[in-house]
Amino acid sequence: MADSKFRGTGVALITPFRSDNSIDFAALEKLIHFNIDNGVNYFVSLGTTGETATLRKKEREEVWQFTVKTVNGKVPLIAGIGGNNTAELLDTISGFHDNGFDAILSVSPYYNKPMQEGIYRHYMALAEVSRLPIILYNVPGRTSSNMTAETTIRLAKANERIIGMKEASGNFSQCMHIIKEKPAGFLVISGDDIITLPMIAFGMDGVISVVAQVFPKIFSTMVQQALQGNFSEAQKHHYQLLDFMEWFFAEGSPGGVKSALNTLGICENIVRLPLVPVGEPLHQKIAAGIKSIVA
Repeated sequence: MADSKFRGTGVALITPFRSDNSIDFAALEKLIHFNIDNGVNYFVSLGTTGETATLRKKEREEVWQFTVKTVNGKVPLIAGIGGNNTAELLDTISGFHDNGFDAILSVSPYYNKPMQEGIYRHYMALAEVSRLPIILYNVPGRTSSNMTAETTIRLAKANERIIGMKEASGNFSQCMHIIKEKPAGFLVISGDDIITLPMIAFGMDGVISVVAQVFPKIFSTMVQQALQGNFSEAQKHHYQLLDFMEWFFAEGSPGGVKSALNTLGICENIVRLPLVPVGEPLHQKIAAGIKSIVA
């Protein structure tokens, strides 16, 4: 059912902007190469971290096309395509030009607060029209609706096109029940950077990370060591990045990670409204922390 190429460290790419709010494709290219060169396993293009909600349809298509061209088959690619209007999302997925992409990551419907049966039927409808495998995404902190372990397992068993779950509920019991009851080969991927290490210890297959795009080598090493059962080594890298895992989300994401990437000279420190950059005290704290690591 699942594909092992999505085991390890996936990066949820930001969308870099210039000061005029246009997309900075040169910065995106720099970021992609920086991560590939430092060992990440795959990318998610235009998930939440990519500020997808603020991009026009043409911009989303341009980012996808540019990302495919830049990656050039060096690592697998996942497209973030989600929404809370099932009919509209079916049109989007059925019309998606998927050349160069390996799967779709689709967030559970937000704002509507559907019942579990509605979530189940939503994903089953997507699986019927998608040409690519689908990875479920549960992030109650953003959607205001939790996908239960029972619904996840039901979907995992109902359609082979549904190959995995990005779990960001932070509910350890729920995550363990999914891992315990999932069919063989079904991927369970952490959606929380700060608890990735214990989640792998529970049996997860890796992470789709925000923090890793700033520290791709350290984070990827941590994940690989954990997957190999070398938890004492993994812990060293985890604690090396612990403060950043908190700082990057302290004033909203992706404000924190863009602040860090600005310090590294990869992109400008620009987010689109309604988001705003992190405050200067946090920006300076992040910059000092980065300099202490890369020095």
